[in-house]
Amino acid sequence: MNSQVHHSGKIVTRFAPSPTGFLHIGGARTALFNALFAKRFGGEFKLRIEDTDRARYSEEAVSAILDGLSWLGLSWDGEPVSQHARAERHVEAVDALVAMGAAFRCYCTAEELETLREQAFKEGRAFRSPWRDGGDAPDLPYTIRFRAPESDVVVNDAVQGEVRWTAKEFDDLVLLRNDGSPTYNLAVVVDDHDMGVTHVIRGDDHLVNAGRQTQIYQALGWDAPQFAHIPLIHGPDGKKLSKRHGALGVEAYRDLGYLPEGLRNYLLRLGWAHGDKELFTDAEMAELFDLDGLGKAPARLDLDKMAHINAFHMKRADDERLCALLWDRIGAREDLRTDDTAKVWVFRAMPVLKDRASTLAELEDQVYFLVRPRPFELSGKAGKALKGDALDRLSRLRVVLSETEDWSEDALGETLQRFAEREEVGFGKVGQPLRAALTGGAPAPDMSFVLAVLGRDEVLARLDDVI
Repeated sequence: MNSQVHHSGKIVTRFAPSPTGFLHIGGARTALFNALFAKRFGGEFKLRIEDTDRARYSEEAVSAILDGLSWLGLSWDGEPVSQHARAERHVEAVDALVAMGAAFRCYCTAEELETLREQAFKEGRAFRSPWRDGGDAPDLPYTIRFRAPESDVVVNDAVQGEVRWTAKEFDDLVLLRNDGSPTYNLAVVVDDHDMGVTHVIRGDDHLVNAGRQTQIYQALGWDAPQFAHIPLIHGPDGKKLSKRHGALGVEAYRDLGYLPEGLRNYLLRLGWAHGDKELFTDAEMAELFDLDGLGKAPARLDLDKMAHINAFHMKRADDERLCALLWDRIGAREDLRTDDTAKVWVFRAMPVLKDRASTLAELEDQVYFLVRPRPFELSGKAGKALKGDALDRLSRLRVVLSETEDWSEDALGETLQRFAEREEVGFGKVGQPLRAALTGGAPAPDMSFVLAVLGRDEVLARLDDVI
């Protein structure tokens, strides 16, 4: 099916989270797919906060969702829509359904509902209200229910294909509760229609809602959007993603040191494919994304693949930006150097160090030898490397380095090699104690690179600390 041309005119998508917690990684993927689809076809991507459940509503959760989307780099068109603020419009739509006979007042008590539902279950059908064909009890509280049609419901889904439900599978759905508040399925239909939404891309846990919503669309005489229900994300064990699998919120991956473009790329591949291509720039994502590439099988969270994809984007990232992100992470630490000299060293080393890290957290480890305060505490392998005749050799190397004029990386490499030959030892006998003295045993690239980055004065000072 060519799902891209289902609607003529401008494509409009939306992301509609409930404000009950952080931006879940599954929700972030849904938002990404909607944003990319709209962007590819020159449409609009809108944001709606589905806040009709006031008991679970949280301002902090709204902020967390907005912050998560902003960090991920997903910008929406216009102001976010509050579903709760549109309650009058929802009631207006229900009144229209009542007027045309598609909805009715139901006066069933909780006890009566329980009995009727049990009876319907025994008969293998959904609940039907005894009030659906008329009647009035003006002194009793009531809900307003949708009169479920006696015909099958068919949804042509861009991912799932044709999905069909028999009439007996859908009950007389509550549209307005007895306090007058609208329910989810009614509000979604009205809001999507009024917002001009043409494509609804969401998790397949909403597939049955598509059937219910299609009935309401048909009753109101409105065109239903093109639905695309994507399988939910599973954990590495193949089970539905949950807390036992680790981080669930976007902000957790931010704190773990992933770049937003890295997470975008990973989420794109979590349920969508374009041949065997794994790595995508933002331009490629916007150019290639379509609904036909969405898979029917649940995608599994794979942290190794996430790190691999993020490493690709770390290599591509601007050095100044990476330095700024790094200082945001470590700038408040009192156990590290964050002065201007340390910042110069880090910036000088960034083109090499970023290739050795898959996340900002790993980049912190890579720059540690540059920002750890002197003198170093030497223990373990670093301490052992300075035993025996190592200190005497470092003293002789210090003299050579103090007299070296060409402080470029290549020249320093040759200087170290010539020194090892003059000492008549393998290079390890020079490199290992030098590494211990200059890094304290922390991860670091080649010694010639470390020398060039630190500069003569710092190198000699660090040697003096141990000699």
